[in-house]
Amino acid sequence: MNRSRPRILLALLIAVLSIASDHMADALPNDLQAIYLQKRPSRDGVGKVYMGREISFVMGHRGVNWLERTEREREERTDLVVEGMQLQPEAVVADLGAGSGYFSFRISPEVPQGRVLAIDIQTEMLDVIERRKLQGDATNIETILGSETSPNLPSTAVDAVLMVDAYHEFSYPREMMLAVVEALRPGGRVFLVEYRAEDPNIPILPLHKMTEAQARLEMEAVGLDFVENRAMLPQQHFLVFRKPSSLPSQTTPR
Repeated sequence: MNRSRPRILLALLIAVLSIASDHMADALPNDLQAIYLQKRPSRDGVGKVYMGREISFVMGHRGVNWLERTEREREERTDLVVEGMQLQPEAVVADLGAGSGYFSFRISPEVPQGRVLAIDIQTEMLDVIERRKLQGDATNIETILGSETSPNLPSTAVDAVLMVDAYHEFSYPREMMLAVVEALRPGGRVFLVEYRAEDPNIPILPLHKMTEAQARLEMEAVGLDFVENRAMLPQQHFLVFRKPSSLPSQTTPR
């Protein structure tokens, strides 16, 4: 047997993989290559970096019991989240990353003449919401299957978007937020609730927290205006952003 043959085959394999890798990189739009970087994944991350932040892994549908735990309202003051949104009765509200519908069902009575759009990328979560709808009178909740890059909403369709402990898991945060901005009516608001990364004593995995500075950086990069950070929750930021009446053309993040 020719002993050099395995080396030749290995060299050919490396060359093929190198060419394939180059082609895959070339296939990505230049702006995406600039926006997302790859690194060795952290313990609770996926190794994909956006604007200096590593994206965390996604909590799957098996986490429903944690989302619906009885002590959640006391621990997180979720009642203040809904109250703080100050919704009009006819508002159309998107609960993005709705999960089991914890907030969707609490928002529903606040918009009796409006609608709640419960959006998730996991059909198992939407099935939970549909089953819960059959048990009550929340007739103004509509479930929508989103994708990793879009909430699948029409243009200028919603007055407010709520994201509670979900944004940090988005695989394509820039694409998702550009779609969110498109779906908002002029003057529409985004409510971003995330555990405070500034506080090391909050017992949440590091990549499942965000600083106010990082959140503002990412939201402002898609054209949203920062309104305020209401210091009213025990462990989380309650960040408010607004879509201006007119948006400049989008560019890659600074």
